[in-house]
Amino acid sequence: MKIFCIGRNYIDHAKELNNPVPAEPMIFMKPPTALLRNGKPFYIPGFSNEIHYEGELVVKIAKNGKHIDPKFVKSYYNEVTIGLDFTARDIQKKLKEKGHPWEIAKGFDFSAAVGKWIEFTDEMKQNEILFSLKKNKQTVQLGNSRDMIFSIDEIILYISKFFKLQAGDLIYTGTPAGVGKVEKGDVLEGFIGEEQLLYCEIR
Repeated sequence: MKIFCIGRNYIDHAKELNNPVPAEPMIFMKPPTALLRNGKPFYIPGFSNEIHYEGELVVKIAKNGKHIDPKFVKSYYNEVTIGLDFTARDIQKKLKEKGHPWEIAKGFDFSAAVGKWIEFTDEMKQNEILFSLKKNKQTVQLGNSRDMIFSIDEIILYISKFFKLQAGDLIYTGTPAGVGKVEKGDVLEGFIGEEQLLYCEIR
């Protein structure tokens, strides 16, 4: 199982971090050990003083494929949820300044929280998806799939040029504006529409 993540896929998020808007999907990966499932709490690691939440739509790949044909791409994903791409922002900043890879800031253990899966229906695939993240009952992120720079279909087609996609692989599709720091005692809740799919306590 592979975890693909897309960086800077919302213009407003790129701007809030003073990053350029990419011309192609910006892909990075997390190892399977990054997964945080079943509503388990997230423990702030001792190596960072600035862990940020990044709420995003996550899709699950339904079958194996490489060099996927665009006319079949919608058959390659069938489930969706809300996930959290936890980021050690202080470490990431230092590594980026040196031009070094920043996997340790993104791929550390339990840095990829994932919510309850729901069916990604044909109707959903044809329409915009509204999602949100609340921190301590206050909405901190509002997202709409129509605002993605690269759509889910475009992301899957692009990834499949370089990697064989396999059933069960996950794709974190990027975060909208509103990311921020977490503190011990915070509670994060992720929604698609009005349905809560993710609950994560910070400890």
